[in-house]
Amino acid sequence: MTYDLYIGDRTFSSWSLRGWLMLERFAIPHHTHMVGLYSGTMAQDLEPLAPARLVPVMRAPDGTVVGDTIAMAETLAERHPDAGLWPTDPAKRAAARWLVAEMHAGFGALRADCPMQLLGQVKGFTPSETVLDDLARIETLWCRALDTSGGPWLFGDYSLADVFYAPVAARIAGFGLPVSQTAQRYVDTHLADPAFRRWRALGLTKSYDPVPYIEGQPLTDWPGPTPRAAQVADGPSVNAACPYSGDPVTDFLSLDGTVWGFCNPTCRDKTLNDPEAWPAFMEMVAKQGS
Repeated sequence: MTYDLYIGDRTFSSWSLRGWLMLERFAIPHHTHMVGLYSGTMAQDLEPLAPARLVPVMRAPDGTVVGDTIAMAETLAERHPDAGLWPTDPAKRAAARWLVAEMHAGFGALRADCPMQLLGQVKGFTPSETVLDDLARIETLWCRALDTSGGPWLFGDYSLADVFYAPVAARIAGFGLPVSQTAQRYVDTHLADPAFRRWRALGLTKSYDPVPYIEGQPLTDWPGPTPRAAQVADGPSVNAACPYSGDPVTDFLSLDGTVWGFCNPTCRDKTLNDPEAWPAFMEMVAKQGS
């Protein structure tokens, strides 16, 4: 039984990231579909999902359409009670719901001044007092949860609370915002999470001109883990089938001097952007080296 998830963009759509993580991180089968968030076709693309008007939108296996990430989260928690979306402990679960609700409804200055973007870190950004106030409140919530749970996630194990704060971590990273060591460790945990890295690597396969939200602002390197170096290459490759689809290879990259093949440019480029984020590819590399 597979869900259909409709998203707007990976590099810039923080809401879409939340919707995807709650399916991907809890191993709930899903297909992802792109909606024309910046191409002007979003209303048309969402017509079959009425009354949806924003992304993400989820269609359940029984055809039920659910919009808004809080509604999606609760629907998935009801339908998949053993997936661990919320903490099992009642007190932790109540606290997690509190943090999610406050994030969903608040932090307007951070949202407005520091839109999520995963291209790099904006150079020389100076946060306003209202952004600093939002950060102080976020620190209060994060540090209390992390001090109680011991981390690395807000309530120990990954939960919906972490899903909802992943875009907040991305905003802090993307604008180099000042936070405490405890909060920075939590941000770094998100940036190193393989699912987050896969989302970013896929987003980087698409380019924009002009770039939404940060057009003209200089960027430094993304502060997450440095991807393993790979380059576009010519075939032939050591593999005949794409590690993701199993289809014949047509596009190639070189990693550590070995040429690998993929069934289309997107499969190649998402791997090129962060090879170690993709278990199927790294398993193929490990087998070749054994």
